[in-house]
Amino acid sequence: MAAGTLVLPTGTAVAADAGGGTAGTGPMLNYLVNTKANHGQVMLAERAIGRLGGTVVQSYEQIGVIIARSDSTGFAAGLRASHVVDSVGASRTKAVTAGIGDDTVELATPPAGLLAAGTDEPMQADQWSLSTIGVPEAHRTSLGSRRVVVGVLDSGIDATHEDLAANVDATQSVSCIDSGKPNTDFQAWQPTSSDHGTHVAGTIAAARNGKGVLGIAPDVRLAAVKVVDDGGFIYPEYAVCGFVWAGEHHFQVTNNSYYVDPWLFNCASDPDQAAILTAVRRATAFAERNGVLSVAAAGNENIDLAHKTSDDSSPDDTVPVPRPVDTGCLSLPTELPGVVNVASVGVNGNKSYFSSYGLGKITVAAPGGDARYQIPNTPSRNGRILSTVRGNKYGYMQGTSMASPHAAGVAALLASSHPWAGPDQLRQMLTGQATEHACPTAYDPSGDGAWAAVCEGGTGQNGFYGAGIVNAATAVQWWRW
Repeated sequence: MAAGTLVLPTGTAVAADAGGGTAGTGPMLNYLVNTKANHGQVMLAERAIGRLGGTVVQSYEQIGVIIARSDSTGFAAGLRASHVVDSVGASRTKAVTAGIGDDTVELATPPAGLLAAGTDEPMQADQWSLSTIGVPEAHRTSLGSRRVVVGVLDSGIDATHEDLAANVDATQSVSCIDSGKPNTDFQAWQPTSSDHGTHVAGTIAAARNGKGVLGIAPDVRLAAVKVVDDGGFIYPEYAVCGFVWAGEHHFQVTNNSYYVDPWLFNCASDPDQAAILTAVRRATAFAERNGVLSVAAAGNENIDLAHKTSDDSSPDDTVPVPRPVDTGCLSLPTELPGVVNVASVGVNGNKSYFSSYGLGKITVAAPGGDARYQIPNTPSRNGRILSTVRGNKYGYMQGTSMASPHAAGVAALLASSHPWAGPDQLRQMLTGQATEHACPTAYDPSGDGAWAAVCEGGTGQNGFYGAGIVNAATAVQWWRW
């Protein structure tokens, strides 16, 4: 019998926990096992996993992260006692299953007749966000380069959509939702229950083809990296797989309109969350070392990320338990080093009521919509963001999920015009081209304190807008750099 197991009188093998007790059988969970990033150390860690009755699902040797599976309640404690493992943590709090998720989408119908003045696409007149960040002006100079690939880490992209088919690169696309194992089969990375990824993709690169809507960088390529399962969860192993895939394939930009489940904030004081922090941080760092600029959504909780105090929504895959948090507890991947953190603004250019914020946390802001407090006069422009959805359709959504791809699209234009630029340079240019936006004197759009927020900082750098609102027109003026 392998070391680390006990044999009961009945002959049933049960893993021993680190304290010498007997572990029982619990839900089947996935675990992130972090070790040194070399072949020998990973192999030793894999053997330790096997000795404790676990199964190796996927090894990312290049970053020293192993995804393992076990139903033993003593599995994590046993591994933590091993000298070949740096940290280990469960990636979820419920058994490995998936339910059905959905999105809030208001469908839109393409108008009949002639194009509106100054537009290229039938529905462009309702894409208010494009004009607010100078996209029509930018397109006089650049539509983006086919050399540039933007990875959409999301729920998949409808590669048959009339506005996306020409730009989705199937050779670069993958699904990561099988416990973090890459699957390049076409159907694996197609969306099944969610429009979210298809909507994000259209904002970045819907084709300039006279059909439907227009993307910010309509000539770049898109890679679908499916990291959202049918329950709507983005577990850490999915994100690790996605970032490593992006790095290995040398994407120029990724968009990440999500936070890693099941914890809104991951705290290093908790051993499970500490392992998640390590694994996802290693994955994003790997992507950056391989030329990838990661762009992420700030979140829709109207939380001051610079002054966190509590979290009552985690874990979100079982029963949330209110808990205190502080600034050392991080939302992933949003608050990791090198990641562009994007806040949302509405049609009036002010912070969206739902957008999270924080001085030193927000990199830039971008249009994400605000249908509650910033509604324009034209009924069809309902304050949300219009883009592509599944089934060759179009729809409106709002959120920092919609703001992030606006920033990613501008970053794609920058990468197209500056092929020499790496992630650091692209990040500097993205902030350098932003339109500065001062803090409001007071912010309480509801008037009753429900969505009140305090903006700290000056005009050039503050907690609501970071360096400012992204500007595509300025970004393509290469001579400025």
